[in-house]
Amino acid sequence: MSPEPVYRPACVAGDGALLDVAEAVAADWAALGVRGSFLARHLDSGEQLGFDVDESVPLASVVKVPLALVVLDRIAAGELDPALPVTVDPAESSVGPTGLAAFRHPATVAVGDLLMLMLSVSDNAAADALFDLVPVADVDARLAAWGCGGIRVRHRMNHMYECAAGAAGNDFSLALELAVRDERAGRHTIETLDPAHANLGSPSALVDLLQRVWADEIARPRATAELRRLMGLQVFTQRLASELRADTLRLSGKTGTFLHLRHEIGVVEAESGDRVAVAALTRSDRRAGLAPDIDLAIGIGARQAFEALRC
Repeated sequence: MSPEPVYRPACVAGDGALLDVAEAVAADWAALGVRGSFLARHLDSGEQLGFDVDESVPLASVVKVPLALVVLDRIAAGELDPALPVTVDPAESSVGPTGLAAFRHPATVAVGDLLMLMLSVSDNAAADALFDLVPVADVDARLAAWGCGGIRVRHRMNHMYECAAGAAGNDFSLALELAVRDERAGRHTIETLDPAHANLGSPSALVDLLQRVWADEIARPRATAELRRLMGLQVFTQRLASELRADTLRLSGKTGTFLHLRHEIGVVEAESGDRVAVAALTRSDRRAGLAPDIDLAIGIGARQAFEALRC
């Protein structure tokens, strides 16, 4: 039997030194049993480095960024009131460990605060309440109209958990095992992990989106400004920010976690004026709900890329 071919990521970089950084990040991830794709781009110089940058993967909660942009654009257009009260009933809301998804009693929250909960603590119930106001198909169509064809929005957040339960019952550890096994086999028992059905994006498409948001070149300026503010409120710092904590740096980001997926996208801004957008999308090869070493590897890669790209 012939040996299985060795996977080699396709690295991209502006010069040899940047290529060395891309290859080092890819090697570090591979040593941890992580398959992934990565892109970091200086928003002003355009210099970038990464690997497998056009590989599209399920986004998990990273999809909340394009959802927020579409909702915020409707608010900026006067089509949606940010003060509109929305009641979320736990008996009917989405699954999740944070925010309204973890509530035990009905709560009424304004649209603007649903956006804050969705982006700051990755609240699935808040996200699906916003999908009630701006349906999935409308979000996907708006992204297409903006030229964001590399990002697809196909389902609500709770559909991920419904599909996992359909494949594994209430056994989340079994669902994780199925996700890891299917990743190796190239098949998808859980529908929302199948690129043909999932909310989908690639590092290049996501970094393009961040670049346009930071340059006010997509949606209305009021919408992009508010998205930047809300992404700066994220409370999770175990990935991109883990190696970029400093008084001279600001990181605005959004994580995405589901079964074996561990992602984050964001923009690192320095007092020097350097601004680097990063998209790190990973799938682990282990049956573990917690993997702080993978989170840290994402952060180390982001720091190495930022240091290499800053002017």
